[in-house]
Amino acid sequence: MVQFIDARWTDVLFQSYQHFSLVVQSLLLATVAAVALAALVTSREGLAPVANTVSAVGLTIPSFALLGLLLPLVGIGAVPAVVLVTFYATLPVLRNTVVGLQGVDAGLIEAARGQGMSGAAVFWRVRLPLAWPVVMTGVRVSAQMSMGVAAIAAYALGPGLGTYIFTGLAQAGGANALNSALVGTVGIVLLALVLDAVLVLLSRLTTPKGITV
Repeated sequence: MVQFIDARWTDVLFQSYQHFSLVVQSLLLATVAAVALAALVTSREGLAPVANTVSAVGLTIPSFALLGLLLPLVGIGAVPAVVLVTFYATLPVLRNTVVGLQGVDAGLIEAARGQGMSGAAVFWRVRLPLAWPVVMTGVRVSAQMSMGVAAIAAYALGPGLGTYIFTGLAQAGGANALNSALVGTVGIVLLALVLDAVLVLLSRLTTPKGITV
């Protein structure tokens, strides 16, 4: 294993960077989309249950099946990887954001409106800050799931450590098959731990002190 890594350490580092970058960028896109959708559905009566149902159903779709549907539409490479990871990353964040926004005390919202705040101001200055701890919990769950989904995206020649896993599986029985699969798997686990630590720190820094949990 040591010799395997030593001979390929530059590529391992590059693929690790690509994997981490893919997940982080997709997670950012997913969070923005999820917060926007949650703001919309919680402002319309009856849409929140629909959003939760869509999130639950979306998570049951096999990632390989969705990847197969994407390939004829967007080809191979980074594009299907970003679409795939962003899709799955959006679902947990959307569900948690809806729950968080619904959990904000209605009395606080009415008090903010009574002070002359617009709907947008109430959302950005009252509802979202109070829901933020729940939102960030969804982001952390999404980040861990996205690490695995990004590995599957390598099947469509997407970037990341999934390349090592699929290479190991394709060369099963070969001299370096196990080493390749282990490097990819262990590398993804380590990246997931690093990203989770970063998100915990980010959550503490961005959550208003009065509602830190």
